[in-house]
Amino acid sequence: MDLLLLAPIGSAIALLFALYQARWVLKQDEGTEQMKSIAAAIREGANAYLKRQYTGVALFFAVMFVILLILAFNGYLTYFVPFAFVTGGFFSGLSGFIGMKIATYANARTTNAAKKSLNFGLRVAFSSGTVMGLTVVGLGLLDLSFWFYFLNWFYRGLEEAARIQNVTSAMLTFGMGASSMALFARVGGGIYTKAADVGADLVGKVEAGIPEDDPRNPAVIADNVGDNVGDVAGMGADLYESYVGSIVSTSALAVAAGLGIKGVTIPMTMAAVGVLASIVGTFFVRSGEKAEQKVLLNALRTGTNLSAILIAILSYFLVTRVLGFEHVGVYFAILSGLVAGVLIGFSTEYFTSDTYKPTQDLSSTSLTGPATVIIGGMSLGMLSTAVPIAIVSAAVLASFYLAGGATNFNQGLYGVAIAAVGMLSTLGITLATDAYGPVADNAGGIAEMSHQDKEVRQRTDALDSLGNTTAATGKGFAIGSAALTALALIAAYKDEIDLIVKKQSLDFKFDISLLNPPVLVGLFIGGMLPFLFSSMTMKAVGRAAQQIVVEVRRQFREIKGLMEGKTKPDYARCVDICTRAAQKEMILPALTAIIVPIVVGLLLGPNAVAGILAGATVTGFVLAIMMANAGGAWDNAKKYIEAGNHGGKGSDAHKAAVVGDTVGDPFKDTSGPSLNILIKLLSMVSVVFGAFILQNALLK
Repeated sequence: MDLLLLAPIGSAIALLFALYQARWVLKQDEGTEQMKSIAAAIREGANAYLKRQYTGVALFFAVMFVILLILAFNGYLTYFVPFAFVTGGFFSGLSGFIGMKIATYANARTTNAAKKSLNFGLRVAFSSGTVMGLTVVGLGLLDLSFWFYFLNWFYRGLEEAARIQNVTSAMLTFGMGASSMALFARVGGGIYTKAADVGADLVGKVEAGIPEDDPRNPAVIADNVGDNVGDVAGMGADLYESYVGSIVSTSALAVAAGLGIKGVTIPMTMAAVGVLASIVGTFFVRSGEKAEQKVLLNALRTGTNLSAILIAILSYFLVTRVLGFEHVGVYFAILSGLVAGVLIGFSTEYFTSDTYKPTQDLSSTSLTGPATVIIGGMSLGMLSTAVPIAIVSAAVLASFYLAGGATNFNQGLYGVAIAAVGMLSTLGITLATDAYGPVADNAGGIAEMSHQDKEVRQRTDALDSLGNTTAATGKGFAIGSAALTALALIAAYKDEIDLIVKKQSLDFKFDISLLNPPVLVGLFIGGMLPFLFSSMTMKAVGRAAQQIVVEVRRQFREIKGLMEGKTKPDYARCVDICTRAAQKEMILPALTAIIVPIVVGLLLGPNAVAGILAGATVTGFVLAIMMANAGGAWDNAKKYIEAGNHGGKGSDAHKAAVVGDTVGDPFKDTSGPSLNILIKLLSMVSVVFGAFILQNALLK
């Protein structure tokens, strides 16, 4: 049997199981009429936002399609590239859209399920997350399979090495489409959700002293909409591009590593094996009725760890059958990526969960005011970068040498790339645990707004607090895989340039020594880019949040009877403000990632571009971890106080922790998670525009 057939088969299985889970979720009772009404308002706001976002992004894709078509017409690219770019963006956006749709149908159902039991609430929310996780991997494998089989047929007249080189070179470009869509989705959704969240918290909880998700707060629906468009739709598009990017970059390095079609077979079939392991893992996510973090975390860990163990076992037989026992080192490279992913998850959990000392200590800093909370959170975030850096560094070295890098440099690079595939092979279930969080968060809001019993809110709060930890773990996982994928993409960029030079007999040689001035300049520019990007996205959140703060204050002041609960606020006004602000503010950060490598490449040449990619990967990785973990810790420190510690809700300590949480919001949900897309999109753009840069650079 041709093992590559497992890729389309795996795609079909993933999508069918996602459909089965979606149907199960939709069969559950949505609850009271009031709960249904609130869920419908959230759904309407999320649909309206995505419709407006996709309309704007479609214009960008149309312009890029024309640009790529012109480059193809002038011989810089093949004619497949513009179409691959569009399909990558389409499936990336579709992944996020499907995940968002099921999340907005699952939120009230999770609240209603929590009335019966904590375990039932967990099952409904997690099943919704499973739909997202398996949709992402299913659509990813579908896109990969289509392009591989089509291009393999088109280039059938070439000998194997040349054929695979042409196939993978064209496939790399749909990664650029996926990354572009993901960046717009993450940045736009992140600006929306955090503007609403910050505005709702600062005026509602701190100034007015009303509970979180109180129906009197005009920004509360916008906040719940934001959870879906940012943390679900944005995250789905993000991890779709991580997933396909790791597989495509590994496949592109297979020829240089001397592995040919067999080297392409491994990452494609690994993904299919990951689908089966993830599905098996979902059946083991169950909890008791103790609303404790340890109990709930163990329930999710059981599923994810079982999936990882299954992949560790099955991939051994896969590698030894396809490559033979002489390449068993590739299996250990996969294992190093898999172990690294699990360890990064544990590290993130330790620094962000209120079960452990770091977040508990951070909560105690609130006793002396907001300033010490912010200092403590920044310090914790910076400290938390050390362990993931050590883990990824060890994984890079291990995968490089285990795959045979000591004797064959290109095989070592292939090992690093396949380690990223190993890390992402459990994505089906890992993403399910991440996407579950926003559903639980919405469920808590619906419980508050529909005045459910105290026990129901306690259960949804426990699920929500767990969601904060799993979301932080998911972000750490995505960032870690981005670092490995980015390294593979840098190698793919070098191979692509070398291929163009060889084909066209150009007078150019790579010199990426630190003593080469263009490389050094590129390093500085690349190292600066994540900070510039973060500045733009955080400033955008700040500007949008200011508009929400002003609007919420106005409604509290001008709408008579609102604070007494006699009149409803104008929810739609806040939803509209967030939507308009997000659409406007997402454009500049996204375009920066595309324009900078092209402009620098044309001025300073391909060597400078390599410097940009290296610099952005290093600083982007560290900054993303710091932001994600600091933000997660601030959020859970607030939740720890709300559980009754240090004076509980409404205390001065609680108000200080809310300020820390609002600072952490754009850290963990806007800037931080967008950085892992930035570092990969820079590489993808460099690969796609490599020939154009090489032939038109002022400095070679």
